[in-house]
Amino acid sequence: MGKLEGRSIVVTGAARGIGSGVARRLGAEGAGVVVADLNGAGAEATAESIRGAGGNAVGIACDVGDRTSVRSALELAAGEFGRLDVLFNNAGISKTQHFMEVTEDDYNRIMRVNGLGVLFGIQEATEIFRAQGGGGKIVNTASIAGKEGFPLFPAYCASKAAVVSLTQSAARDLAGDGVTVNAFCPGVVTTELWDQLDQESRDVGETETEGQLIGEFSEGILLGRASTPEDIAGLCVFLASGDSDYITGQAINVDGGMLVH
Repeated sequence: MGKLEGRSIVVTGAARGIGSGVARRLGAEGAGVVVADLNGAGAEATAESIRGAGGNAVGIACDVGDRTSVRSALELAAGEFGRLDVLFNNAGISKTQHFMEVTEDDYNRIMRVNGLGVLFGIQEATEIFRAQGGGGKIVNTASIAGKEGFPLFPAYCASKAAVVSLTQSAARDLAGDGVTVNAFCPGVVTTELWDQLDQESRDVGETETEGQLIGEFSEGILLGRASTPEDIAGLCVFLASGDSDYITGQAINVDGGMLVH
């Protein structure tokens, strides 16, 4: 029996990166997983990998900035697995740019996914939790960038600060419904997103060589290396399980010691 046997979980942004790693670990722990992503084919590929390992998963195309699309993914979980227990609001995007280069379109595009998507997810999941009874769990992917602003990612940092704030506000407001709302805050994670940011950093002239950006950001990690999605997945299993029932409103760092305050 896995730690999440019988739980029904939706993970957004799970076609690759942190989301894919987390979804696969949740499936390995016995959860029924709906893998949701703007890239529907990628979502189904992650779901197939879970099924191939003996788990239970389905994939669905989902635009987290569209409320109807979010509702469809959550309703799929309730229909496929009998109810909805946990939502991971994980989908996120970023862009490497200097502060003075951020355009209105850049800011709105990032906030639509990283901020508005989390708002929609919390609201739509809570509607289902209320209808079912018995409460539920929401876990948001924030970032250490939501606790401390970094150069080159101003819009991203602002969006992740919004995730931390939404987590706190929702936890206070929804506790009476039996809904816990928490977030986890990764640091540097070796995923396709960092490959993109590394290339963009070279494009804007901030770095010169491949891997330089992630290398420089990793210098302050106390444990001496960048993380992988597998380093984060254990915390996610805990937050999705009954072991975390008395925790809400928290934004937990899982960053190897980049931030220690």
